[in-house]
Amino acid sequence: METGNILYELRTKNGLSQDELAQKLFVTRQAVSRWENGETVPNTETLKLLSRFFDVSINTLLGSPQKLVCQCCGMPLEDSLMSREIDGDINEKYCKWCYNDGKFKYLDMNTLIDFCVNHMASEEWPEERVRQYMGEMLPKLEYWKAKAE
Repeated sequence: METGNILYELRTKNGLSQDELAQKLFVTRQAVSRWENGETVPNTETLKLLSRFFDVSINTLLGSPQKLVCQCCGMPLEDSLMSREIDGDINEKYCKWCYNDGKFKYLDMNTLIDFCVNHMASEEWPEERVRQYMGEMLPKLEYWKAKAE
């Protein structure tokens, strides 16, 4: 879905007119109309305001062009699972279980692997297989790469 359609759906779902949304964002009604018609896309600062106002990620506002995964645990990210910064802004790099309010929960990989094994292991996917998978996958993620440097 394109940004204009997404903005239209979010605006109408929240019962706002173009003029009301424009006032909340300190832009003109014509700007909102142009976004919704696909003539333009909001600038970066306005996308941040829209993200905060509608409580969705910028990735969602842009039509989810990227398939986001937590850069700590590898879990696929949806808006409801994304972490938050101290100021309440959505952080699109981490899930809410690995990072929240400016702090990381997992400081070493073994603690995260143990947690994942406890929650992911099953008859179809035994503990050893989960441990091997996580041990191979985690070092490829940004958080663990940065810790290794």
